[in-house]
Amino acid sequence: MLQLNYIRENRNEVVERLAVKNFNDVELVDQIIALDEQRRKVQNESDSIAAEANSSAKQIGDLMRQGKKEEAEAIKSKSATYKEQIKQLQDTLEQVEKDLNQKLLSLPNLPYKLVPKGLTPEDNEVVLTNGEVPSLAADALPHWELAAKYDIIDFELGTKVTGAGFPVYKGKGARLQRGLINFFLDEAAKMGYREVQVPIVVNEASAYATGQLPDKEGQMYHVTNDDLYLIPTAEVPITNIYRDVIVKSEDFPIKHCGYTPCFRREAGSYGAHVRGLNRLHQFDKVELVQIVHPDHSYDTLEEMSAYVQSLLQKLGLPYRVLRLCGGDMSFTSAMTYDMETYSAAQQRWLEVSSVSNFETYQANRLKVRFKNDDGKTTLAHTLNGSALALPRIVATLLENNQTDKGIKIPEVLVPYVGFEYID
Repeated sequence: MLQLNYIRENRNEVVERLAVKNFNDVELVDQIIALDEQRRKVQNESDSIAAEANSSAKQIGDLMRQGKKEEAEAIKSKSATYKEQIKQLQDTLEQVEKDLNQKLLSLPNLPYKLVPKGLTPEDNEVVLTNGEVPSLAADALPHWELAAKYDIIDFELGTKVTGAGFPVYKGKGARLQRGLINFFLDEAAKMGYREVQVPIVVNEASAYATGQLPDKEGQMYHVTNDDLYLIPTAEVPITNIYRDVIVKSEDFPIKHCGYTPCFRREAGSYGAHVRGLNRLHQFDKVELVQIVHPDHSYDTLEEMSAYVQSLLQKLGLPYRVLRLCGGDMSFTSAMTYDMETYSAAQQRWLEVSSVSNFETYQANRLKVRFKNDDGKTTLAHTLNGSALALPRIVATLLENNQTDKGIKIPEVLVPYVGFEYID
């Protein structure tokens, strides 16, 4: 959530920067400023009447002690309406603040100055490309056919048990999943991330705090009887550890990692591009979260991007890094890098990670703060990134490493899975 004082003092800049995200509801920005002005006016009026009431009460007390009962009663009669006036103003203030908060929740984060303009993924900026795209034999198979050939992932069985988008991993496929998770967690630990194991359902307050609500209701599974949500990413519970917390600046950077299954409804997702592991309703992911000093958040973003790239390099996967354009960014992000690996059998790039800086947008909702050098309480910056999401990593590993002997496992994973080939 954007800070009110920033919107009020930088109205034109806010409008210009939101336009980079193709958000052109200038009226909403002006409504927020008008409601904020009304809020402050009503609050000042209420405070003024409360001050008069306090002054009158003191006068009445002084006059009564001096035996000036008639003068005291006259002031008391005059001040009888103060209580009702204050109540009416507080009721008005409560409604104005409610309306203001709802409108603030509808305003996306401002994009960082380096974010390119654009409407679609085709407008994203390719920052770098690494590795050689493998050349496969003419009879090379896509991963869903490899999964069936080696009996390691069963999509039909998952559909029987639950529905489409919930695959069953079997044998070496299950061990590959577990091996990747442990590899990613171990690598994160080497980089100073503290592992946490968190709930995979969260309450409404947590979903609001990290920006999943009210923006992504349609993408989340809702446990209606308990009003809980299955998490779309571990970002939500991990970041909410610090909701309503004043952290110590000397603890920066605060670094956590965690493995969870993730759940996304992905309503309206159809077509060949979502076959197999390309898009699932349930998938495994290791997530990174950092809470940092505002002065260092963009250095941290670069560091996190480089770390995710190092994982792809160790897995031997060709990849590219994209800086997302305004139209392809999330509601809450100020700047995002996407990492994509090349799926040789499908001959297309697949997104496997997003690393984002939210600046103070999440922190303002979370109320995660610290005291700066002047002793002033200040909002921290939050960042997160996938390191990594498994489905498309597995898809590209299977496709790119298929050989006559079977699917060759990257050397770094062999100690984790206990085999060199899926055959």
